[in-house]
Order: sequence, then C-alpha cells, then structure tokens
Amino acid sequence: MSHTFHIPVLGLAYSVDTPVKVARYGISSVVSIVDDMLIERMRQFYTEKRCETFVPIDPKEIDSRSKRVTAYLNLIKKIVDEQFENLKNQAFEKGSDIVRYFELLPNSSPLKGKYQQMLSNQDSKAVSVLQQELRNELQKGEIQVNIMAKVDRMNPNTNGEQLSDSLTALKGFADSDINSSVVLSAGMNPRLYSYLEKFLDFLPNQQGNFKKSIILKVSDFRSALIQAKFLAKKGLWVSEFRIESGLNCGGHAFATEGYLLGPILEEFKLKKQEMINELYEMYGKAILEKGIQLNQVPQMKISVQGGIGTADENNFLMKHYQLDATGWGSPFLLVPEATNVDEETLELLSTACKDDFYISNSSPLGIPFNNFRKSTSEKQRIERIEKGRPGSPCTKKFLSTNTEFTEQAICTASREYQNLKIKQLVAQSLNPEEFQTKFNEITEKICLCEGLAAPAYLKNDILKPKESTAVAICPGPNIAYFSGKFSLDEMVSHIYGKLNLLNDIDRPNLFVNELNLYVEYLKKDISKHLQEMSDKKANYISKFKEQLQVGIDYYKKLVPMITDQTEVYRKKMLKELQEIEEQLQHLNPVAKQGV
Repeated sequence: MSHTFHIPVLGLAYSVDTPVKVARYGISSVVSIVDDMLIERMRQFYTEKRCETFVPIDPKEIDSRSKRVTAYLNLIKKIVDEQFENLKNQAFEKGSDIVRYFELLPNSSPLKGKYQQMLSNQDSKAVSVLQQELRNELQKGEIQVNIMAKVDRMNPNTNGEQLSDSLTALKGFADSDINSSVVLSAGMNPRLYSYLEKFLDFLPNQQGNFKKSIILKVSDFRSALIQAKFLAKKGLWVSEFRIESGLNCGGHAFATEGYLLGPILEEFKLKKQEMINELYEMYGKAILEKGIQLNQVPQMKISVQGGIGTADENNFLMKHYQLDATGWGSPFLLVPEATNVDEETLELLSTACKDDFYISNSSPLGIPFNNFRKSTSEKQRIERIEKGRPGSPCTKKFLSTNTEFTEQAICTASREYQNLKIKQLVAQSLNPEEFQTKFNEITEKICLCEGLAAPAYLKNDILKPKESTAVAICPGPNIAYFSGKFSLDEMVSHIYGKLNLLNDIDRPNLFVNELNLYVEYLKKDISKHLQEMSDKKANYISKFKEQLQVGIDYYKKLVPMITDQTEVYRKKMLKELQEIEEQLQHLNPVAKQGV
C-alpha cells in the first residue's frame, strides 16, 4: 500500500470519478454506485472525452441498473490502468506524474526512501537500476465502491428477479473487471449480505487473497462482530472494518448510544485477535463446505475515519490503536482536482464558519444528516416555501419509502408528500406555534437524489436544460477548520505533516470535538422529548449519559499518553473534558408520571 489514508465516499457525485483523479498516484478512494442515472451520464462524459462512441444502456433494458454500474466501473478501470502505465513509463523529470507520485508519499514510506536514495546517487548505472526497481514497485490506488444498505428500493426492472437497488448495485460491482473492495455502510441488510454469496469473486484463493473483498463501515465493536459473524457463516470474510465516528463525519450521521470513538478503537485493538479467531472458526467451516481449504487466515485490516484534522492526530491514531489506515473525506471537498464541487459551492465552503455546518433532519431517510446552511439546495428549499410550493419534484425515486397517503411509496422530500402532509396538519387546528414547528419538520426534507448529483453535472458542464442547479452538500463539521481551496499536493502534505493547512487555528482534539457533538445531540434529544418524556426515553437518555461519562473517564486516562503534543495541549484537552463533564452532569431528563 503506497499511502496510509484513503478518500471515503463523498455523497453521490463528489467522489464518483475521484479514482480517475488520484488512483494513479497510489491513493485509494470510494465511489458511490447507488445512482445509475448519474453513473450513466458520467460514463457518457468520459467516453466522449476519449473521443469514443458512447453506447447508452436503456433504463428499460433488462438488468439495466447493474449493467450501467458494470460498464462505468470497467471504463474507470480502463482509464486508471492507462494513466498508470503512462506514469510508469515516464522519465524522472520535474513536473512528471511519476515524480509527483513519489513526492506525494509519506517520508516514512520505504518506497520514498528508495526514491530519495536514487536522487542522491551519482552513479548513472546505479540510478538506472534504482529507477527500474521504483517503477516495478509502484502500486495503483484502489477503485473501491460504496453501497448504502438503507437505500433499498425494490427494482422491478430485473431479469425475472425482484432485486432491490442495493442488490443491483452489488451485482454491477461483482460483474465488473475491478479487483477491489465493496464498502457496505449504514447497518446490516441481511438480504444484501446473503446476496454476496452468489458471487465467486468474494471467495479466496488458497493463499487467502480475494479478487473482490468486503469492507464493513461500522460505528461500534458489537454491531461489527454481529455483521461479520453473519457473513462468516456464509463463507464471506470481512477484509476490513472501517470504523467511522457516529457524529463527527460527513453525510448521514449514525449516532451510537453514547459510545465514543476512542473507547471503540480501544475495544477493536484489544479484541482484534480474539475476533479474528472466532470469525475464522466459522468461516473455515463454511468455505470448506464450498470446497476451499485455506493455508492461512485471510488478512483483516482496521481503519478509522471521521473528524481527523491534523497529521499529529493521524499519527497518534495509527500508532496508539495499531491501525492500518485512516480516512480523510470532507477536507477533500476543498481540493478541486480530487472531487466534483461546483464553483459556487466551493466558494461558499472555502469561506464558511463553524456555525454554517449542522446536523439536520433534512434526509428523507429519517436519519440525521450533516448539512450546510449556505448550500444552494437550502436556498431553493426556502424559496419554494416562500412561494407556497414546498417540496421537490421527484424524478429518481431512490428514497421513496413512505406509504402514509399513497399505495405506491413516495419520498418525504417530494412536493406530493409535503402537500398531503400539510393538508393533514391544517385539519388538526393546532395553535400557531405548534403548527409552525410541525410545518418546519415536514418542509425541512430536501431532495438528495438531485442535490447530491448536481455538482458533477455543473462541474463537468453536462447539466441538461431545465435541470435543477441546486446543490446539496453534506460535509462533516471538521471541514469548518479548513479555510480556502487546496491542491492535491497541499492536502496530502497536510495529512503527512509536511505542511499545516490549519495555520494554527485553535481547534480541539478530534475526540473532544466528537464528544461536544454528542453532548449537543443529547441536549436536543432531551429538549425534543421534555414535554412527553416517557420512562423508556428517560432510561435511554440516562444510559446514553452513562456511556458518555465512560468515554470522558477513558479520555482523561488517555491524555498523558498523547506524548507527541505539548504539555499546554494536554492541559487544554483535560480542561475541555472537565467543562464538558460539568455540562453533562446538568442534563437531567425527568419522565412524566404515568407515561
């Protein structure tokens, strides 16, 4: 592995073609494959850019969704392979991609060491030998794909089977030529997990290597183990657990019940070998039944993402928790050459402040969603309300899950649903304050299908006439500490500590940041239920508080171990922990009697 970080999936469009931009430099990134319409248009864009004939896959064609995914991934692989071969054959000259490849590497990389040895060597024959060795040791970044298990609308357009959107996306990846990983996120989907068993590429060779491997994005140890056991019993191995902060991340925020990132990482560190042994016992039996006998246990990696902001944090996480890699997502939204962010949104993001980012209820999935107050989709949403036409036209229908008013599921961000729901609200004759609160809850939903795809169309100038230009963007709160637009070289240098893009901004440690987010989340939850606090809810909040306190106690013990920081830094972190602890102690929900 050339680099010790990856770029996680960013919305639908933001990282849809990131491998074309960074894979040749050894950087792995993740592509969302849920929106086949976006993918088809990006395939057309790149096919025509290459002066080749684009042959569209008609949406009415049998199995069109998975075919579109396969065709796009095969094209991306072809482009990356060509870029990489071109890079390998370049002369070691200033400004060349091959020199950029090595300059981007961390100084700790053995490959970087050999490159520097080559540069300092005066013997032309030795230099020539070293250069050939360096070329032979180059590695492409992986083209990984992400499937959000919650996006699971049934798809009627399949070859005699009723396959959901997540299953057709998986089939598209499985049928592709890519040897890479699928990242399964947003919790366990038994139907999706069982479908993995159909594809032979997820089975190992005798050396325990896979053509296609499974990465689980998880937010705690217990659920990770449950999901991995389910897969192991089917002869499916989890090659990596990608641990993500519940709240200090981009996109949908899957809050844990007060379990904080530090203690979660500690549990993975302490129990990793025990977990591998337990899983391999199940896995070995299952694949033996499939006629496969392994000589060794397959590799299992542990990585973390969500809220990492400095090289010191990155290094501490890697060393202290014995991790294989870290993920840096939202900061790359400020790197135009790596991601698809339209010019207007990029300008707004690069000058935003902390209060511009918040956890909202904007997602039609009903899951908390990281939002940006200044986004053009938020502006459009408010304008539509002011015109008396709340809601969005619903064309893609990926998030159509509500059947409250209709036989066929519709989306809660749609104009159809919001009109019906507001009519129901009007009929309840509520007092003005209560009416406005509920009206705001209904109309807060935004169209993510269009809003998260639009930036790719805008940036690549492929927007169709009359198509919405409103962009939804969902960065994690950590992006507030990055101001400006950056080159790929600058961001990678920041990750590895060669450069500091934060310019000594006063920023709390990532663990403190996450803790603050959880306390705020708990405050809102208590406030929301204060008038109707049931015993069950009061008990949930009490346990949530207890778990946060466990985390605070853990961090107090951890602070002295952060030896790569100054005494001033450690004292500041302890002070911040004590202040948050005091806030927590004053949060006391009281259940209503008899409720």
